[in-house]
Amino acid sequence: MKSLNNKVIIVTGSSKGIGKEVAILLAENGAKIIVNHSNSEKEAENTVNTILNNGGEAIAVKADVSKREQVTELFDKAIVTFGKVDVLVNNAGIMFSKMLKDNTQEDFTRLFDVNVRGVFNTLQEAESKLADNGNIINFSSSTAKLMFPTYSLYSASKAAVEQITRVFSKEIGRGISVNSIAPGATATELFLTGKSQETIDKLSAMNAFNRLAEPIDIAKVVLFLASDDSKWISGQVIGANGALV
Repeated sequence: MKSLNNKVIIVTGSSKGIGKEVAILLAENGAKIIVNHSNSEKEAENTVNTILNNGGEAIAVKADVSKREQVTELFDKAIVTFGKVDVLVNNAGIMFSKMLKDNTQEDFTRLFDVNVRGVFNTLQEAESKLADNGNIINFSSSTAKLMFPTYSLYSASKAAVEQITRVFSKEIGRGISVNSIAPGATATELFLTGKSQETIDKLSAMNAFNRLAEPIDIAKVVLFLASDDSKWISGQVIGANGALV
């Protein structure tokens, strides 16, 4: 029995990395997927084709989540195509790390526009357009609980997502659950770019399993949160980090 049969799910930022793995796994469990991307058309189509080749249903929709009008179009396209939206997975995000003193005004704006305003925009759309008894999963990060040097702005943006999640879970009503998932270090291009092997080894040693997470490790938690089995969980931040924190 597929746990997501007939559910329509938007996964933002799902052309690659964790988002791609999430989209594919949710589709394998019966969901119809809207593969969202902002500027990765080829990768998004590859994700869609993987789902279609596995017998699933999916479309790719370009939308920059930091732009409200594009988020409106994302939801509207999903509803026109599949008739509804049951689940929203807010995976889209950017990450870079610098000492606080080295960040520019533009760095601050860029991080918060995508990581925080993007969630704000999609939640505002979900308020009226997500189906009753739906599920919302926002992506935070375990760095929000750690004091990693050079991660101050990124961690702050994810802490904002966590608090928005908590408050919105009590506002939206209609039987909709709202949670955040907070991965630890995960072996994606976004995370690995620019890191030395020494840094990767050090981060791997900080959890209980002495390895980085794989995207599928995170996707399996999203699968549970997207299903009706998780319905009594709401307003929570679920750490998926191998006892990192």
